[in-house]
Amino acid sequence: MIRPFQPDDMPGLLALWLESTTFAHPFIRGDYWLESLPLVRDEYLPQSLSWVDEHEGEITGFISILMGQFIGAVFVAPRYYHQGIGQRLLAQAKRRYPVLALEVYQLNHRARQFYFRQDFRQIGKSFNAETGHTLLTLQWRSH
Repeated sequence: MIRPFQPDDMPGLLALWLESTTFAHPFIRGDYWLESLPLVRDEYLPQSLSWVDEHEGEITGFISILMGQFIGAVFVAPRYYHQGIGQRLLAQAKRRYPVLALEVYQLNHRARQFYFRQDFRQIGKSFNAETGHTLLTLQWRSH
């Protein structure tokens, strides 16, 4: 079930984010994500419109939209991969916004392929000095 994010979701959402982002980015040192957690908790999430996917009281995934079009996060708990949760979360955002953009690490092949299957196209490329890795900017437009 997808529903709007509630403040009480914050601890579960942050735990899911940390597990998922560490799992999805083995090429980035793990403490980078721990150091980023306060920024996610105190700035990004409060400034975002977010939805969570919940199954039997457990948050299984979430999506956060910043500035009315930028996907700051789409994360699914690794044990729930391949169950359509990410696709349903993106569909929720696509119903609300005619244009969506996001950044994905070039080395995150699984996520890149997922976004390409969801009709996102690469529109840019940049280097993240903090992580030492290349980011691709992807965009989706409604038809």
